[in-house]
Amino acid sequence: MRLGTLLGLPFAAALASAVPFKGCQHKVKESTRVPPHGWYNHAPAPKDHVLELKIALPQPKFPELEQHLWEVSDPNHPRYGAHLSKQETEVLMAPNPETLDVVSEWLASHGLMEEDLVRSSANDWVTIRVPVGLAEEMLDTTYHVYKRAETGESIVRTMSYSLPEILHEHVDLIQPTTMFARSKAFKSTLHWATQLQPAVSSRSGGTITGPAGNQIDASCTSTVTVSCLRQLYNAVDYNTSATNGNELGITGYLEQYANNLDLQQFYQLENPSAYGSNYTFVSINGGLNNQSYATAGAEANLDTQFGFGLTWPTPGTFYSTGGEPPFIPDTLTPINSNEPYSYWLDYILSLDTIPQTISTSYGDDEQTVPYTYAKRVCSGFAALGARGVSIMFASGDSGVGDGDPCYSNDGHNVPKFLPAFPASCPYVTAVGGTVDIPETAASFSGGGFSNYFARPAYQDAAVSGYLEKLAPGTYEGLYNSSGRAYPDVATQASEFLVIYQGQTVAAGGTSCAAPTFASLVSMLNDARINAGKASLGFLNPFLYSTGYKALNDIIQGNNPGCGTQGFNATVGWDPVTGYGTPNFEKLKGLVLAMC
Repeated sequence: MRLGTLLGLPFAAALASAVPFKGCQHKVKESTRVPPHGWYNHAPAPKDHVLELKIALPQPKFPELEQHLWEVSDPNHPRYGAHLSKQETEVLMAPNPETLDVVSEWLASHGLMEEDLVRSSANDWVTIRVPVGLAEEMLDTTYHVYKRAETGESIVRTMSYSLPEILHEHVDLIQPTTMFARSKAFKSTLHWATQLQPAVSSRSGGTITGPAGNQIDASCTSTVTVSCLRQLYNAVDYNTSATNGNELGITGYLEQYANNLDLQQFYQLENPSAYGSNYTFVSINGGLNNQSYATAGAEANLDTQFGFGLTWPTPGTFYSTGGEPPFIPDTLTPINSNEPYSYWLDYILSLDTIPQTISTSYGDDEQTVPYTYAKRVCSGFAALGARGVSIMFASGDSGVGDGDPCYSNDGHNVPKFLPAFPASCPYVTAVGGTVDIPETAASFSGGGFSNYFARPAYQDAAVSGYLEKLAPGTYEGLYNSSGRAYPDVATQASEFLVIYQGQTVAAGGTSCAAPTFASLVSMLNDARINAGKASLGFLNPFLYSTGYKALNDIIQGNNPGCGTQGFNATVGWDPVTGYGTPNFEKLKGLVLAMC
């Protein structure tokens, strides 16, 4: 049955065919006590407003997938580097056949046939487009238009939804329902200088000594360029291949467009050898490639210019993921936008070949994403790691949390630090920020402890060692000391020279750090591939067991937030800069010595 038919279908008539589920008692699947801070119930949702519902089906074999991930990512395990294929991964992500049958039957009972469904490559997600009225019947709920007082934006959500009891074991979650996390609210973690200046070279005379003992242009203390990063992180002499199969991926959301004219100007200024080269553009879920100067994306420009500029001639791909249709500021014209990571994951996991290294500079407060949704998205990152992909996320720009003080959004308003997601996912590498030379922790470097994900075994010793150094009672009750701790590593994150709308700007934030670290990882993958070895894949077991020996420990600085001074950088791992910044030559020696 097509959407036009659904729009005109009396909802009672649609229910009449629900023979297998007729009389089944509905039971609440998910609920939230109150809207998050700043949101309020504005009006009932229009019955004909169309929702795109994503239904997550259980992955009963995920523990097996996770075990594969640990084994192929652990340098000390005999299976290190034996990454899974797309087909092997999908078998471990797939729902039980019974689940597929029961959910299809339920959807059919509401007039939704197979041709109305969009299934993910592993069949673990089903996407449907239905009017609000039918969604309310299916989920035994009432949708409303909620408005955000600060911005005036509107979305259609509900405080709870229910399913027939027989469905509960066959459905993990359905969204958008109770999730108020907004792709617009995902902070593209970037701080801009207020003054635009003509594009000129940043080089000046004199040198200083870097952490590897090599000489670095003194100008790098005030302006960070591609050359500065290669000098600072001891990668000056490494040249990557254009033809060995190694690739770098950069993700873009929030209608952020990477401007090609700006990229070529950047290449002329910072890497002339790359001038005239380009990257592959991929549109996901309607993502656009607007090349007008007026729509150039500051975040997208930063990510692509430094990511592709550092790794040239390694082939690069920029993924533009849509998810925000135009907003018409009418009282009953809400935005129908899902959080975008699930769309990107659906696409990337459907590919036979994926870039070995991927960088993302977006995130939001963990508590704004329902636990069930965060868990499923995090599981998708685990699947990528099992397939040999290294995934970097910026750790955020709010220290331990953006607020003074910070509170939980569960209706209890409990004071607490606000960890960031997806950086808090234990299957990604979270990248914090540093400033200056010698390097110290950036005050904005996001870091802390997840309230959703338990601390993984790979970081037990490092994190326990840090916690033992804290004075008894430090920030008691404000953070979850048994949670996944982040960041894992860090790089420079301030005064990056970027071209934006034909002019130079100085950019800062962990958005600078994520593509920088990802670029160095891409170079390491290049070296391993040249040596006939597998890509590094999920990095953290390596970093915490061996890789930290090739990182520059950052021992000064802190990350204030939530009305506190935050955590301190110290010897060893800390929740401000992780284990520190990279020494490429040392890392290269370590990764080439592994199987």
